[in-house]
Amino acid sequence: MEFNDYRRLDATALAAEVAAGRIRPERLLDLALARLAAVQPPLRPVCRSMEAEARAQLARGVGGGPLAGVPCLIKDVSQDYAGVPTSGGSRAYAGLPPPREHAHVVRRLLDAGLVIFGKTNAPELGLKGVSDPQAFGSSSNPWDVRRTPGGSSGGAAAAVAAGIVPMAAANDGGGSIRIPAACCGLVGLKPSRGRISAGPGAGEVWFGACSEGVVSRSVRDTALALDILAGPEPGDPVALPVPATPFVAQMQTPLRRLRIAWCADSPIGTPVHDEARLAVERSVALLRRLGHVVEPARPDVDGRALANSYLHIYFGQVPAALRQAVALGGREADFEPLTRLIATLGRATSAERLSLELLRWNDYARSLAALHSRYDVYLTPTLASPPITHGTGDLPPWQIAVLGALRASGLLGLLKRAGLLDGIVEHMAADNLRHVPFTQLANLTGTPAVSLPLHWTDDGLPLGVQFSAAQGEDGLLLQLAAELEAAQPWFERLPPAFG
Repeated sequence: MEFNDYRRLDATALAAEVAAGRIRPERLLDLALARLAAVQPPLRPVCRSMEAEARAQLARGVGGGPLAGVPCLIKDVSQDYAGVPTSGGSRAYAGLPPPREHAHVVRRLLDAGLVIFGKTNAPELGLKGVSDPQAFGSSSNPWDVRRTPGGSSGGAAAAVAAGIVPMAAANDGGGSIRIPAACCGLVGLKPSRGRISAGPGAGEVWFGACSEGVVSRSVRDTALALDILAGPEPGDPVALPVPATPFVAQMQTPLRRLRIAWCADSPIGTPVHDEARLAVERSVALLRRLGHVVEPARPDVDGRALANSYLHIYFGQVPAALRQAVALGGREADFEPLTRLIATLGRATSAERLSLELLRWNDYARSLAALHSRYDVYLTPTLASPPITHGTGDLPPWQIAVLGALRASGLLGLLKRAGLLDGIVEHMAADNLRHVPFTQLANLTGTPAVSLPLHWTDDGLPLGVQFSAAQGEDGLLLQLAAELEAAQPWFERLPPAFG
C-alpha cells in the first residue's frame, strides 16, 4: 500500500485490510509517520510524537479489535496516556509528572486496536475556538494555511484533513469537535452528556459541558468510534446506558421522515456571513428533496445570557486548573497572559454568581426540549463565517496589556467584584464567540450535535452545518448524517495542496 491508497480509505476500510492480511499495521504506521513528517512544518497538527509507544504497541500485537492496526492520534487535552505528559497546550505543564494511567477514552481506543502515535495540538487548556498555543505554535488549516483549523481540537482536525490519519480523538466543551470539523471539511459529533466517560481523572469536565469523541471523514467511522467509546465506567456521575442496537447498525437503518427546525441567525445578535446562511439554505433544500419537513423555528433561549453562562465555565474552571498545576510543581507565570487574566476574573467571581449561572443551564435545557417536542432535529450553521485567518478574533494587544496591568496591580479582581467590569466581560464574551455562536447551546444542555461538511465556499473553503437532537438521540443524528452523506458525498473532497 502507498499513501494514495491509504488516503482513499477510512478507518473502517483500513481495519478490514488489516484483518484480511492485505496490509500490516507496521506499514500503516510508516505511512502515517511519513505523512506527518511531510505536513508538520506548515500545519503543526501534532505537538508530541509517540512513535516509541506505537512501536512498542505493535511489538505486543494489536489484537482483534474492530479498528486493529489503524493509526490514530489523541488530543493533548484531557486524553491521558500513561507515562506520557499531557501538556494541555501549556508550558506550565512541561515539568509535571505524567499520568499513571490511561484515560478511559484512550484505553478503549487501544482496546479497539488503534495504534496511537502522537498527541494533537490545542490551545492552552482547550479554551479557544482556534488552536494557537504559545508552547507549540499555531496549527493551520490544510485548506488554506493562512486560516485556523478551528479549536480546540484543531490539531486533530488538521491531521485528519491532511491525511495523516483517517480519524483522530477529540473533545468538545463549547464546540471543540464541531468547530474544527466545520473548518476542515470533516464529520464532528459531540455525543450526549453521559454517553462517554471522562474518567478516571475527572467526573465531569467543565461541569458536564464537555464530551469526548472524534473527528473523521466518514459517518461510519464516527458511528464505530461511538460504539467503541460509549458506555459507563464505575464512578461516572452521569451515565447513559449502551444502546441495545450498536450505533453502526442504527446508522444503517433506513431513516423515517423527520420534522426539522432551522435558523441561520446568530443567537447573540452578531453578524452571520452570507456563506454560512447559504450553507444552511442549501441544506434545507437538500433535506426537503429527501422528503423531510423543514421549517424556520428556534428555541426560546436568550443567546446573550447563554453566552454569559458559558463564559462562567471559564470563571469556575481556569483558576482551579492553575491551582492544580501549581500544586503539582508548575508555575502560574508559565501560563499565557490571557489564561492568567481569565483566572483572575474567575477568582473574583462569587460562588453565588457561578451557581446562578449554572442554574440557568436548566432553563436552556427546558427551552430546547420544548423545541424538540415539536421537531426531531434543529439545523443551524456551525460557524458564523468561513474559517478565520490567524489572529482574527484575538483580543487587541493593548487590551491585554491594560487588563494585565490591572491584574498585576490587584485592581482587576477588585473591579470585577464590584461589578464594574460586567460590561467589559459581556463584550469580551460576545467578541470571543462572534465567529462561533451556534455551538455552546448543545454543551450547556448536554444534547448531541454534529457538524457535517455539506458546503464549500466559492473560493473552496469548507463550511459545515450543524444538526442537533434531543438528549440521547445520537443514533438519530448518525442516521440523518448517513443519509446526507449518501445524497451529497464529501469523502473525496480533499484540500488541493494536501490531497
